[in-house]
Amino acid sequence: MQAEPAPRAKKRFGQNFLVQPAVVQRIVAELGPSPGDALVEIGPGRGALTRALLAALAPDQKLQVIELDRELLPLLRDLAPAERLEVVHADALKVDFGELAATAGRRLRVVGNLPYNISTPLLFHLLTQAQAVEDMHFMLQREVVERIVAAPGSGTYGRLSVMLQAYCRVEMLFPVAPGNFYPVPKVDSAFLRLVPRRPAPIPPAQQAGFAELVRQAFAQRRKTLANNFRGHLPAEIWQRLDIDPGRRAETLSVEDFFRLAEALDTPGA
Repeated sequence: MQAEPAPRAKKRFGQNFLVQPAVVQRIVAELGPSPGDALVEIGPGRGALTRALLAALAPDQKLQVIELDRELLPLLRDLAPAERLEVVHADALKVDFGELAATAGRRLRVVGNLPYNISTPLLFHLLTQAQAVEDMHFMLQREVVERIVAAPGSGTYGRLSVMLQAYCRVEMLFPVAPGNFYPVPKVDSAFLRLVPRRPAPIPPAQQAGFAELVRQAFAQRRKTLANNFRGHLPAEIWQRLDIDPGRRAETLSVEDFFRLAEALDTPGA
């Protein structure tokens, strides 16, 4: 009996399946699954990483995978019994990871080869639920990873850098060439580790304000802080914090943004 052809990658889902076993094993090695981990894989695709994770987990450990493509669900469910592999048909952008962690009784370790078209929105979605996450390991477009880990003053440092570094310790683990995927993407990839900071550096009630502060600072990269915050930040705040408003946002450290946010939240500031 002839085997059914594997589901094809769909452009609308941004699918580029990881097909190089050596890269899969390196991902598992960097992740280092331990007994008791509550492991969640986002975008398992055809299951290359899923198989390796199942092999690395203890026989009584359960792996959850979140997949949006309905055609891939039967293939994934055939990989292991339901008590070892739970296949969740859902859009990861709408998943309540806090609920998954509550059900598991522990924080989640999240891993995945993320579609390029949802990577940034998904990272921000996970930031809102960072209290439910132990760590995150993601394959992303290399350009995005370089922006996330960029240092102040570099051309790639921006809003994404500040927001991710404010809430997480970030580390680019290794680059991955296009030929390790099918279909072969037109860009390089990289594997990234994010570990949420504890306690959260910004209280929940102030997080929306911090996000708006960072957004406004980088609203027009070529303009100075004084121009981007015209009418919003009085001169005495800049003087108190010893920050020259003639600088550009890309020169401020994450700690500078923390100081700015704290000053704005101080009564009478």
